[in-house]
Amino acid sequence: MPTYQLKINGKSMQAEADSDTPLLWVLRDNLGLVGTKYGCGIAQCGACTVHLNGVAVRSCSLPVSAVGSKAVTTIEGLSEKGDHPVQQAWNEVDVAQCGYCQAGQIMTAAALLGKKTKPTDQEIETAMNGNICRCGTYHRIHEAVVLASTKISK
Repeated sequence: MPTYQLKINGKSMQAEADSDTPLLWVLRDNLGLVGTKYGCGIAQCGACTVHLNGVAVRSCSLPVSAVGSKAVTTIEGLSEKGDHPVQQAWNEVDVAQCGYCQAGQIMTAAALLGKKTKPTDQEIETAMNGNICRCGTYHRIHEAVVLASTKISK
């Protein structure tokens, strides 16, 4: 079984896994980073979203062998104290109901705002489109992304 040297949340980590093992399971099972959730296993719901060099990707369908030297950021690494502008906005708007999808939602929103600090409503809708919230808090999610955009300084 190969050993992978991964850069996760700014730290060098090592994981032994088959090359086709999804990054999600390496994060959760090998490295104990359980904030990233399993939702569907086919990259359709967004619960497993992490950043790969700042780009939102679905970790359930990304084999660990494809990560290479790219930097992975999970919800645990978004901010040390949970004070990223998106996390602050999520709390202020009280987005979460059950909370299961929220790590993926937050990571998708943070990637969007990392590229464009003042997105339009349509850009927010397009970016967040692939993330499913079974509780239906889409209006609050949108509101929180807008609020977070006012908190980002660039």
